Amino acid sequence: MKGPRERLIYVPCILTGTGTQAPDYLATVDVDPESPTYCTVIHRLPMPYIDDELHHSGWNACSSCFGDTTKKRNRLILPCLGSSRIYVVDTGTDQRAPRLYAVIEPREVFQKCDLALPHTSHCLGSGEIMISAIGDPRGNAKGGFILLDAETFEVKGNWERPSQAAPQGYDFWYQPRHNVMISTEWGVPKFFVTGFNPADLGKGRYGRRLNVWDWTTHCLLQSIDLGEDSAPFEIRFLHNPDAAHGMVVCPLHSAVFHFYKTQDGSWTAEKVIQIPNKKVSGWLLPEMPAFITDMLISLDDRFMYMSNFIHGDIRQYDITNPYCPRLVGQVFVGGSIPEGGVVTVLEDPELNCQPDPFMIQARRVYGGPQMLQLSLDGKRLYVTNSLYTPWDKQFYPELVREGSVMLQIDVDTETGGLCVNEDFLVDFGKEPCGPARAHEMRYPGGDCTSDIWV
Repeated sequence: MKGPRERLIYVPCILTGTGTQAPDYLATVDVDPESPTYCTVIHRLPMPYIDDELHHSGWNACSSCFGDTTKKRNRLILPCLGSSRIYVVDTGTDQRAPRLYAVIEPREVFQKCDLALPHTSHCLGSGEIMISAIGDPRGNAKGGFILLDAETFEVKGNWERPSQAAPQGYDFWYQPRHNVMISTEWGVPKFFVTGFNPADLGKGRYGRRLNVWDWTTHCLLQSIDLGEDSAPFEIRFLHNPDAAHGMVVCPLHSAVFHFYKTQDGSWTAEKVIQIPNKKVSGWLLPEMPAFITDMLISLDDRFMYMSNFIHGDIRQYDITNPYCPRLVGQVFVGGSIPEGGVVTVLEDPELNCQPDPFMIQARRVYGGPQMLQLSLDGKRLYVTNSLYTPWDKQFYPELVREGSVMLQIDVDTETGGLCVNEDFLVDFGKEPCGPARAHEMRYPGGDCTSDIWV
């Protein structure tokens, strides 16, 4: 938490599905308040193909390689959720102007791993890069993992043992001191790639399990059932490498589970947060879930932050006691329930009235809070507001038309509290190739969602 203040942020910008016939690109954003180009995109690296659907990103080396002087954090890994292509970007030569270093074509991933829709990327202490996959090349669900050589970026094959992929896949986090890795499940790609259809509920098309793996043998040991259609998304262990605790969010159930190791060495999970649905009219369903789509934990393991993509708020919880998180901060920055919109809230257990439309610097912000990134000192929370092209189009067509924003939320790290910094706005609606949608954010030196301590 005593690391240097962030000065640059890398963020994928998505043009997939906009009809512009321009590729997605990696934007470099200046977030140094002393810089003359503060709050602006100072560089854009276009990918060589269109319709890739850039999504998450990770590093070739991180804190898991601490002490190995041969390793440098100088390559950003960009898996593509649409094309299953994987890009490797050189950030070491010029941090302010990254350049394309390598392209791993989807056929190599298909042929060597029988996996598709690569999602989360983490570096390993072994000198490899591991990327979770959501499905196979035929659109079926398959929770396997792609291994890359971190020097040559050759696809080495699968991390999991033969025929031991999880039923479904999405995110993962590992904790070597407890010899464990835990992965999550979104759903069956052939169904969710066209949008969210309520008719898919109750048919096994959305995930429900935490899958517990032996980190040494790569064997699937245990599955923890969080409930039908819970679709567990982002998962985080506490950063303390000795900790046997973590959190996972479930968007469709608007719930957060605390998972932990039991005395007999197995793992279990308990629901510790339940955000109530709102009864509404003018929306897809009569009850509207919060739809928690991202979550992170501060480097001191004190606070958890999460974004409610549909309700429109960001929440801060004190998780000093992980068995009983305490809400200490909340701010609305968009969502589906602003006053005067198409949705009318009929019954709300939490709010007395619908929030006003979110405006900043005379700019109306559409979409809901989605990806989060926290400064190393925990005092600034950055947020973007795009989830995934088919779902963006379905829930927030105005977002696709007007483009994303990047916001900065000031954080009270003493007693808790969130407040929008009205002087900070990066508007991706004014990009050279038209409005773009921004997704996951990375600092060149690493952050609380990229790095795992061993």
